[in-house]
Amino acid sequence: MKKLIILALAALTLAACGNKQETKNNENMKQELNLTQEWDKVFPLSDKVNHRKVTFETQYGLTLAADLYTPVGANNDSPTRLPAIAVSGPFGAVKEQSSGLYAMRMAERGFVALAFDPSYTGESSGEPRRTASPDINTEDFMAAVDFLSQLENVDPERIGIIGICGWGDIALNAAAADTRIKATVASTMYDMTRISGNGYYDSDNNEEARHAAREAMAKQRLADPLAMAGGVIDPVPDDAPQFVKDYHAYYKTPRGYHVRSGNSNDGWRVIGTQAFANSRFLYYINEIRSAVLVMHGEKAHSRYFGEAAYHYMVDGKAEGYNFIGKTNPNPDNKQLLIIPGATHCDLYDGGEGNYIPWDTLAEFFGKNLK
Repeated sequence: MKKLIILALAALTLAACGNKQETKNNENMKQELNLTQEWDKVFPLSDKVNHRKVTFETQYGLTLAADLYTPVGANNDSPTRLPAIAVSGPFGAVKEQSSGLYAMRMAERGFVALAFDPSYTGESSGEPRRTASPDINTEDFMAAVDFLSQLENVDPERIGIIGICGWGDIALNAAAADTRIKATVASTMYDMTRISGNGYYDSDNNEEARHAAREAMAKQRLADPLAMAGGVIDPVPDDAPQFVKDYHAYYKTPRGYHVRSGNSNDGWRVIGTQAFANSRFLYYINEIRSAVLVMHGEKAHSRYFGEAAYHYMVDGKAEGYNFIGKTNPNPDNKQLLIIPGATHCDLYDGGEGNYIPWDTLAEFFGKNLK
């Protein structure tokens, strides 16, 4: 009996130590961020919404910075629970740009909306800066859903997401992984894993080209793992493709320039997206049962990404994919919306033609976040 009592006390002591360690680990996950408090978005604040900065943690121990937009009149004390939307993208951009605008426009239309900086980006934590990961970035979206689900004025059964540009395919990957996501919009999407492994228009879709890229990455890791590359070309050569000029018109002018945006400035770490080339985000999207809207511009150079994702999601096969899946069990709630006359960057902020159909997006989420 005495031995049993000693063992029981030892077990209780270990459990207590474990609980203390778990509490300590949870506290360590929370990082203090130096958040800019003044309004520094590239768009004016709407008088139809309330705005405040928030932070939340991911399971990888990173703290993300975000802007929370709510309709005027909605607050945490209200008994009415609202549908909510998490937004991120474009890839390399920050919440002060396109994603913040999307979130604000959705809040104007009655949704609680969260625009967040991804891990290693903007005001969010993570070192070295401007790093990306298929797993970590997918988790960013799921952690945003965690955060929204715990707000008093949000209905946790009515949460959707929007991914813009290179975050469109991350949004689809998150929707395939997380059944709490009830509706997804992929706007002017890039398939970051496809372009990393195959090049533009699959021009490098062969083993030789991929091997050469892998060799270059291997050398770069030893030469200078923190080296930066990319960003939007400035000045733009006269003979540059139109989409390069479009990027410049957004990221390098007052229309969309922001000091914390990699796309506006010095780009991304050369090896910061190395894992993308050997991954495929869209493998399971043909199993997404929740609603999805893929929106692309008619004149977008990236249109083939969105169309291929849609057709693979619905039909189980598409040009450019070497994997074939089954027909989607819920094809009727999948939509492909091509915006006449719009280019890739027109769907960042609407462009001169006000191309983004905000009311159509609100109708889509309203229907599918009932």
